[in-house]
Amino acid sequence: MREGSLEAPVRHKIDWRNPDFYDMAKIEAEMHRVFDICHGCRRCFNLCDSFPRLFDLVDASPDEMAGVDTKDYKQVVDACTLCDLCFMTKCPYVPPHEWALDFPHLMLRYRAAELKQGKNDKVYRQLTETDRNGKMAALAAPIANAVAESSAARQVMEAVTGIDARAHVPKFNGRTLVLRAMENRPEVNREAPAFGRKAVIYATCFANYNNPEIGMAAINVLAKNGVETEVVYPRCCGMPQLEQGDVARVADHAADVADALLPYVDAGYDVIALVPSCALMLKFEWPLILPEEDKVKRLAQATFDISEYVVDIAKRNGLAPGLQPLEGGVALHIACHSRAQNMGQKATEMLKLIPQADLAVIERCSGHGGAWGVMKGNFDVALKVGKPVARQAMKAEKAHIASECPLAGAHIQQGIDALRNDQSGSAEAPHPIQLFARAYGLA
Repeated sequence: MREGSLEAPVRHKIDWRNPDFYDMAKIEAEMHRVFDICHGCRRCFNLCDSFPRLFDLVDASPDEMAGVDTKDYKQVVDACTLCDLCFMTKCPYVPPHEWALDFPHLMLRYRAAELKQGKNDKVYRQLTETDRNGKMAALAAPIANAVAESSAARQVMEAVTGIDARAHVPKFNGRTLVLRAMENRPEVNREAPAFGRKAVIYATCFANYNNPEIGMAAINVLAKNGVETEVVYPRCCGMPQLEQGDVARVADHAADVADALLPYVDAGYDVIALVPSCALMLKFEWPLILPEEDKVKRLAQATFDISEYVVDIAKRNGLAPGLQPLEGGVALHIACHSRAQNMGQKATEMLKLIPQADLAVIERCSGHGGAWGVMKGNFDVALKVGKPVARQAMKAEKAHIASECPLAGAHIQQGIDALRNDQSGSAEAPHPIQLFARAYGLA
């Protein structure tokens, strides 16, 4: 048997249509096998809180893994944020190694079985209905945002929804990215080296309902570089449902989005996702969930993360002139779901295209974990996991703090506030594409 990490990791399809996928006895047997290997290795001790919880259970057991009660496995599952870093960056025993560990997808399988048994958190499930919630909140965005900023209202929200009253929650925008893109179409620069390229921007629920400025920055940067764009948003990528184990629902999302975007692919458009989690879903998770669907494979092959796409323009065509230095430098956080795409530090490469680039790059988990990090009982753990990132960002003393993940960026700012004992609240960290637009004088 060869020792691990000698070959590129390979992921197996998610066999969610097989009844055995939901058999809890078989799941627990596989968890025992995997956990025993993890316990013997422990390379992943400094990632999410799943591994410290697992190792604490083993260390407290009179007979190592054999003495850990299966009912305690849920503690480990609940702490997993599906960031994929253990699979992509730490574990030496992922496929093609014969032990074939895939810790995140095993946690997903456990959650899928819980969902099948009706044991999922019903309130949490409603919180992750991003399309419905986004549409409703957009109709009364000022009221929704005022509630989110009221300490009294947040206490009530915490009691009803379980969202920690201290956690940052995204604001909503009454004018979605799709609407803004229709109303504000920048002129495409015909003199740019990349003129003739076309891209369809998959808006993502976050950019569409919460922060359209990310999308508008991307549109303006691409127009400056001669790229014709269209903005499309059929529905959410399904990442919030994947986190809950609702794989069938994710498959529905994948099919619908692929049907909406493939006509653009057939017309010669590239596909761009604005948020790393969504790019990860289109590129990697959907093809594992629907491996038999050619349309999903074709969409995956055509999809770029926004930072990846700008770098591709720079390498293949060359950028349009006009970039100016960003005064004060940037502390740049590389998001977990960017790293999980296995494409390299594209946000770093992009910002280094700015003259006199002054970057402090932070490649470590922010601790937020999507909706997980805002929940009561998780928020303090999320700050703890992200403390090294907040500390590095604070010590870098740059004028700008940016993250490819908008939720991670806000969480890092909260971590910095906690280190400084500052309760005034910091500004949200911009996406790197927003800083790139600023360097072009477009924002």
